[in-house]
Amino acid sequence: MDLAIGAKKTFVMMEHCTKEGAAKIVEACTYPLTGIACVSRIYTDLAVIDVFPEGFVVVDIVDGLSFDELQSRTRVTLRCAPSMSR
Repeated sequence: MDLAIGAKKTFVMMEHCTKEGAAKIVEACTYPLTGIACVSRIYTDLAVIDVFPEGFVVVDIVDGLSFDELQSRTRVTLRCAPSMSR
């Protein structure tokens, strides 16, 4: 917990969906947390997503996957980074 809260940036690496296809990036966590609001960026097998208090911004998407398809696999509203081509 001290490492997560004390770090300037915290990155999470994870699979985007469960084996059953359910979204893992959600508005509210259901498991107990050791660090709250400390994640800066999420790396998944589908995309790279920056986390801000205002929301989630997609920095990069895996080749062949559209933004709309990524959004359909994610339970939070995503925005495109200005530098990202759709």
